Amino acid sequence: MSTTHPYLAMDLLRFTTAGSVDDGKSTLIGRLLYDSKAIFEDTLENLQNVTRQRGEETLNLSLLTDGLRAEREQGITIDVAYRYFATPKRKFIIADTPGHIQYTRNMVTGASTANLAVILIDARKGVIEQTCRHSFIASLLGLPHVIVAVNKMDLVDWSEDRFNEIVAQFAEFASRLDIPDIKFIPLSALHGDNVVDKSIRMPWYQGGTLLYTLETTYIGSDHNHVDARFPIQTVIRPNTDLHHDFRGFAGRVAGGVFKPGDEIVSLPSGQVAQIKSIRGPSGEISEAFAPMSVVMTLDREIDSSRGNLFAKRHNQPNVAQDLEAMICWFDSSDLKPRGRYLIRHTSRETQCSIKDVRYKVDINTLHKQVDNPSIGMNDIARVHLRTAEPLMIDRYKQNRTTGSFILVDPFTHATVAAGMIVTPNMSAEANGDEEPAT
Repeated sequence: MSTTHPYLAMDLLRFTTAGSVDDGKSTLIGRLLYDSKAIFEDTLENLQNVTRQRGEETLNLSLLTDGLRAEREQGITIDVAYRYFATPKRKFIIADTPGHIQYTRNMVTGASTANLAVILIDARKGVIEQTCRHSFIASLLGLPHVIVAVNKMDLVDWSEDRFNEIVAQFAEFASRLDIPDIKFIPLSALHGDNVVDKSIRMPWYQGGTLLYTLETTYIGSDHNHVDARFPIQTVIRPNTDLHHDFRGFAGRVAGGVFKPGDEIVSLPSGQVAQIKSIRGPSGEISEAFAPMSVVMTLDREIDSSRGNLFAKRHNQPNVAQDLEAMICWFDSSDLKPRGRYLIRHTSRETQCSIKDVRYKVDINTLHKQVDNPSIGMNDIARVHLRTAEPLMIDRYKQNRTTGSFILVDPFTHATVAAGMIVTPNMSAEANGDEEPAT
């Protein structure tokens, strides 16, 4: 049996960028790609031509993303722009999200699968409302790593005192959030200081550059490797002469580690079996862990299909129909109290109704608004949901896959909200359950 995991050789970091308008986010992304030699020659040549046509003397790196921004302004649906690049140490996917307040939902989309957030702060302006908004969303979505990039240091004369002042401002606000790893980097995206290359104009800063920090941030422990979860996406039955009796369960591991010989329980039925084999893209493997996509075979026939979930017999998720969740509302139409929607959770889909809006969050102050039940686009609120069929769920803080869901309008099929499960029971507040807002 082969024990080679293609995933072990691939180190991929997904990160999202967030900042207020004119914080220099486009220039920073452009500088990161340019200085790390990640721009194709034809793209670079086109960028040079456009820069000359605009009458600018230096290469305008922000133009690398301006085309996508123009498409957004024209109303074309591009929620998040993804950029891909690699260095000898790591592969990267950048989720480039708009900075405008009306695009909060776009940041939620981009950050939902990220390991890390880069939050830009204009050194002249310091911590502003959008900084607090983006930081709260990063905390709400459970991003374990945040890099605070204090940009435009050239416009404050490379001042160490100004940098320390902003660090203190952000640290005071972030003390109320749940972000375990925060790093601060002073930089100038325009001139390239501390982006890829170390700045000679800020010798007082002894930390790593932005690229070095991105390359060395440890994400191996970000996935939950304790609680085994395997949502079934499809059942594979080739029905060929060669594989006449083959029956495999395909999906992506959402947590824990699975090995041949392990005893699993299929939920919600509760049937028990042992794993006979696990197959990856290159054949049989000795174990599977998040976020690997695999096919499992069992030692006996059990009634399991898409929407079911495998777990370890003595470590099971909650099977519930009532749950408390934080949601970010995406739709232009307001949330309908007691409205009915489709809920998509892992590979399972069922109907649900919103029984109650607990409160709305003022994400600039983190205060709860209990007397304001109206939930519109970009609002974040805590709600009580009831589903038509049981879901196999964990708290979002425990598992970002089994603890998240989306709500879909059953008539338009538009995604109207993204949700993070706080708890599957109604007594959470009485039991002192943690809440994202104060």
